[in-house]
Amino acid sequence: MGGSFYPCLSVSKRAIGKNTAYSTLYYLQYTIKKASFSNVIYTSENNNIFRVSLLTFSFFYFTRTVKNSHMPTTTLEQQRTRQGVLFALGAYTIWGIAPIYFKTISEVSPLEILSHRVIWSFFFLAALLSFSKGWATVINTLKDKKKMTYLITTSVLIGANWLIFIWAVNAGHMLDASLGYYINPLLNVVLGMIFLGERLRRLQWVAVLFASAGVLIQLITFGSIPVVAIALACSFGFYGLLRKKVAMDAQTGLFIETLVMLPLTLIYLLFIADSATSNFSENTLNLNLLLIAAGIITTVPLLCFTGAATRLKLSTLGFFQYIGPSLMFLLAVGLYGEEFSADKAITFGFIWGALVIFTTDAFMARNKKNK
Repeated sequence: MGGSFYPCLSVSKRAIGKNTAYSTLYYLQYTIKKASFSNVIYTSENNNIFRVSLLTFSFFYFTRTVKNSHMPTTTLEQQRTRQGVLFALGAYTIWGIAPIYFKTISEVSPLEILSHRVIWSFFFLAALLSFSKGWATVINTLKDKKKMTYLITTSVLIGANWLIFIWAVNAGHMLDASLGYYINPLLNVVLGMIFLGERLRRLQWVAVLFASAGVLIQLITFGSIPVVAIALACSFGFYGLLRKKVAMDAQTGLFIETLVMLPLTLIYLLFIADSATSNFSENTLNLNLLLIAAGIITTVPLLCFTGAATRLKLSTLGFFQYIGPSLMFLLAVGLYGEEFSADKAITFGFIWGALVIFTTDAFMARNKKNK
């Protein structure tokens, strides 16, 4: 009778040996089982029978839930994690080496490159939406005034960010671009505190103050300020903040943003731009293919990032974000010979120190949460 009534209370010896918690659960299950039957037999009071039965059922449900929540990672979960790591590496690596692409088409003006980036991203994303049957989400979003207000603003921010980045790369300010994306994670923390009511931990405050000190020293000692870096960090930081307020996947959001920018870019290319490369029909085939590739360069890393975000914890994904600016830094100094001057060295030193503190804090918080 007992075996048929408690079929799920059995725990293997291997599980008991591996996990002390399982041993405790097994002992308590056995005790309650024994106590419940002895009490039912010992007393005839319905109230006691009801209490013991309810206790037994509740504990049985609890222990079963606990065992399910501590199941070891399955092969499928491990596979998804590996895929997430590969997607994250792909996204941040492409973003990090993207300056090579923009340097290749440096004879094209930044505004023209931006226009092609918007136009070809629009068509590439439209094809992806058709393939994934995501047009219903697009139509519903276009009807939502609140979401469209946010997306019009984010389109301006991301357009400005792209333009500044393209100009910085082709004008020999890749180090400033790298610095901007190093600053971005620290700025995100500050924006979260100001606009989302998030609280900063003690080490996060230290990291932010450390980074601010680096910028102030550059300003006071050398009389300069990393305008490009701050502009890139602020535009992308506020872009991320506003996009966080719009519950929408990256593919649909970016499509609508390119849709918003599309009329302006078409007007510029067709009626305003007047350069040796502005006429698509007069360009070489190689240059035209490179300009079309701007859509792929823009969209592929974003899709990789989305794939990584759905497979990895955000805390894990955060450790990959330094790949991009690090690759930019190596390209700027090693391949394109940008001067690593004293003012830049001091600012980078403080920012790197702040990021070490920031990453250490994130790692400690993650370990504390997992305990």
